[in-house]
Amino acid sequence: MSETMRAIEITKAGGPEVLRLAERPVPVARAGEIVIKLAYAGVNRPDALQRAGLYAPPPTASDLPGLEGAGTIVEVGADVAGLKVGDAVCALLPGGGYAEYVACPAAHALPIPRGLDLKQAACLPETHFTVWSNVFMRGGLKAGERFLVHGGSSGIGTTAIQLASHFGARVFTTAGSEEKCAVCRDLGAEVAMNYREEDFVKVLQAEGGADLILDMVGGDYIARNIRALADDGRMVHIAFLQGPKAEINFAQIMARRLTITGSTLRPQSDLAKARIADELRQHVWPLLEAGRIAPVMDSEFPLEEAAKAHARMESSGHIGKIVLKI
Repeated sequence: MSETMRAIEITKAGGPEVLRLAERPVPVARAGEIVIKLAYAGVNRPDALQRAGLYAPPPTASDLPGLEGAGTIVEVGADVAGLKVGDAVCALLPGGGYAEYVACPAAHALPIPRGLDLKQAACLPETHFTVWSNVFMRGGLKAGERFLVHGGSSGIGTTAIQLASHFGARVFTTAGSEEKCAVCRDLGAEVAMNYREEDFVKVLQAEGGADLILDMVGGDYIARNIRALADDGRMVHIAFLQGPKAEINFAQIMARRLTITGSTLRPQSDLAKARIADELRQHVWPLLEAGRIAPVMDSEFPLEEAAKAHARMESSGHIGKIVLKI
């Protein structure tokens, strides 16, 4: 194994053009960690936020972008059980995924589901950790409930639609074109609304309101989401593409017994992420292996074209996941 590797650095806060191919030392596994030789890395919105200077990595994490990937274990640190050199895995990463090698906690790695290749597996961790922890663990979605997810054609959205539908929820979603809405319906959404043409608040109110909303938009959607909730409804925030501030009527929250919560994945403890990984292994990986759900793939770029991958993601023209081939 070489002592250096190709990696994508963020040269300064800015647009996609600030991403640059560089050479870095290959990471070394500390106790409880593994080092993975990556074949593919997933591209996610938090990567773009970090590039723009709006989402700093935790103090102990790599400064390189990249929160998920798949490849082969090349080093196993002390106190790691159940994994060995040569195992193919996908993993949730604390950072550093835009590189040939990455170190991560062994407890955050999962086997490649049977029937999926490394490219598909690289798209699983970030979206599945996020959706499972927020929709099911935090949001408590149950069969028969009305579930609204915004951005249904995104990586998060396509994952949420499939999982919620599989577990018996009635799925409603928003997307920006009829093509995207059609994809959402094919994935299991009962109702897919073009937000440029339909008012999701009126649609949900006519159905009795959403029991759970997963929101990544924020801004003026926050107050609209509250109006779209059923009494005793829950709203979980995972991002704020239109900003985190809104004016809302707290009397409505009290009178209708609403719950508003949210989370970000990256700052959570290693133990919390390990618990999510355990639940995914138990509840979701069998579905992937049985072909009941599958990652939706948009496009692939070589590592050195990470800037083009970011431009594709920020254009919002993509449907599903974008990956870098390492």
